[in-house]
Amino acid sequence: MIQSMTGYGKAVAECSDKKLTVEIRSLNSKSLDLNTRLPFLYKEKELEIRKILSEKLQRGKVDFSIQTEITADNKTQQINSDIIKAYMQEFRQIVPEANDAELLSIVMRLPDVMTFTCNSLAEDEWDLCQKIILEAIENLQFFRTDEGKVLEQEFVQRIQIILSLLIDIEPFEKERIGILKERFVKNLEELSVEYDENRFEQELVYYLEKLDVTEEKVRLKNHCEYFLKTLESPDSNGKKLGFITQEIGREINTLGSKSNHSEMQKIVVQMKDELEKIKEQALNIL
Repeated sequence: MIQSMTGYGKAVAECSDKKLTVEIRSLNSKSLDLNTRLPFLYKEKELEIRKILSEKLQRGKVDFSIQTEITADNKTQQINSDIIKAYMQEFRQIVPEANDAELLSIVMRLPDVMTFTCNSLAEDEWDLCQKIILEAIENLQFFRTDEGKVLEQEFVQRIQIILSLLIDIEPFEKERIGILKERFVKNLEELSVEYDENRFEQELVYYLEKLDVTEEKVRLKNHCEYFLKTLESPDSNGKKLGFITQEIGREINTLGSKSNHSEMQKIVVQMKDELEKIKEQALNIL
């Protein structure tokens, strides 16, 4: 089952004196690009948090945050009223037209407006935080799986279109050979020269063998079937799917270069269009 790299997970829990909220947002990326926003007391646990996230999420541009909402019983943080008053006074001098509510919302995000009476994270609070981090990751993975199901349906549909177009090529193959043979004969007649018909047939067969697309069709069909088989794998492997699409693209390009027939070339263009849509979405697979 494939998973998208795009997703969102959230988990909330309450301990004795505060409410903890963990949020994870993920977008596509070639590797794990992790950005964390942590409260002051959680800074000491940043390496542990990053290790958990890297083991569980593997790839993606991930924004992770922990938010703490202080309750009335919380004594670990206190408002530094002197610092706040000083900030407010300076802002009033700079922006006299601003009201106090606007200034206060800005000031409360500035350094040192809160003082901490506790300099380390309580063990029970950290244990609870780890649980909701794992819960948020699980919710994110559920989101990724749901997105993956949608992408899988689209991939299957577009691969089936490519296989159908491959069948549509067949009627034009024989027609193409006849057209090429008539063109060669006509060109020779226009030259008004004598030629050995046996030798002409030999050269024609040699030339047409160069334009034969049987191998390309077989390989393209095999690559498409392998792509569908990979989708059914229990592991999500976006890189592998990307490699398979490259092989599909090579065979489609070779079909186009060998076609020498307008209708076949139109079909090849349709194949390329479907493949490009697959490639765009495959970049978002975990």
